[in-house]
Formats: sequence, structure tokens, C-alpha cells
Amino acid sequence: MSNGAVDGVNTLTFDLFGTVLDLAGSLVPHIDEFLAARASPIDGAAFWAQWRQRQRIEQYQDTILMLGHSGYLTVGKYAFLYTLRANNIPFTHDEADEFMQVWQQLKPFDDAVKGLHRLKERYRLVGLSNGEPWYLKHLVENRIKFEFDAVISVEEAGAFKPHPGVYRKAARILEAEVGELMMVASHSFDIMGARACGYRAAYVNRYGLPMEETPYQPDVITADFEQLADYLIDGIAPTLPDALPHREE
Repeated sequence: MSNGAVDGVNTLTFDLFGTVLDLAGSLVPHIDEFLAARASPIDGAAFWAQWRQRQRIEQYQDTILMLGHSGYLTVGKYAFLYTLRANNIPFTHDEADEFMQVWQQLKPFDDAVKGLHRLKERYRLVGLSNGEPWYLKHLVENRIKFEFDAVISVEEAGAFKPHPGVYRKAARILEAEVGELMMVASHSFDIMGARACGYRAAYVNRYGLPMEETPYQPDVITADFEQLADYLIDGIAPTLPDALPHREE
């Protein structure tokens, strides 16, 4: 089966947070409980949207300042504290530390697990994630419960995605030409970063969001992993609705 732009790809690298793992579905119920206990007028979904946006800023600042890579859970906590303060929500640092344990309980999207099993029939599958190595090991083994061929942390490059060093370091670790690799992500910045380094890319657009204004566009856009497997294995072009239902990342 020939698939045009993705011919020659033998390895798929996967973003995990928000692509394979359902962050909002896993975290919002716990956020709701945390906020209700503090009589906050903001709900969990709205808080999560702010937290997620601030987390990205923390990651970019961490990379740009070049003071040493802080780690995914660390910048996630910084973003949590910032969002609490921005909404005038009272907390203690002990309470914040205790709450951050909910990140150990992330759940995968059902379609992601099904799609991974289908894709493993043809491709080498690699997790390429912003998480710390020990944390990724826990999530893959105990939460996703899927055996990737390799799991690579951005700590190998000392920067968060979409720093080009992440994608280039992964290619070296995998002993692969960048054209043999396809990045699979539900975040447009990850697609842009990988494509700029020569990867192919599949944008699993779970959230109905646009791509970056960039020449580095995905080779395929799908709504979920089932459509991705249909395309990469069976050559069935994805059919997307005019407007995918919006869900916060």
C-alpha cells in the first residue's frame, strides 16, 4: 500500500500528554473537588483551560532561559500555583503538593489504545514526551498499559518540545533518518516542531483547533487514532466534520 507523503516512514513517535492520555478527562473531576472545597466560583473546566495555557508558558520560559531543565511535573506545579493565585483561590503549599499527585492517575483515550495496537502491526512505535523518564515509565506501564518499542523523554535533550533538539536527539537515539519518522500529536506546536526537523507528521486533532501559521504543516489530519490507523494501514483517507467538537486540551 502506497500512501504518498508518508511512504518510507517506519517509525511513529507519539506525544503522550493530551494525545494518548486524556488530561482534561482525568484531571477536571479532581479540580472540581479541590475548588468546591474552597468555595471558588470558577469551575474545574475553566480552571483547567487556564492551567494548561500557563503550563505551556512555563515550559517555553524554562527552555528559553536555559537555566537547566526543570521537568514536566515541576513546571506543571508552577502553572498550578500561578492559576490558583490568578483566581484568588486560597491554598497551602502542602495542599498543592498533595493535589499534584492526581497526575499519577492519568487515563488514556480509548481510541488511542485501540489505535496503538493496530499500528503496532506495521510500525515501530515510540513515545516521545515532555515527561520525566521515571514518570513516563509509570504512565506507560500502569496507566496506558501498552508496550512501546521505546519511550524517550525530552530530558535527553534538556528542553521541552518543540525545541528542535528534542526531535533531532530522538532520531539519533533511534538511529533513524528523520524522513523515516512520523510525529503523531494532538498539539499543533508539536507537529510544527517535528516537521521543521524533517519528520513527517500526523495531527490527531482531538480538540478542533487550527494548525500554526507555518509552512510546516501535517501530512495528514485525523479526528482520532482509529482514523489514523485506517489511513496508515488501510489507506482510507480520513473524513473530518466541517467543525470538530471543541474540547479543552
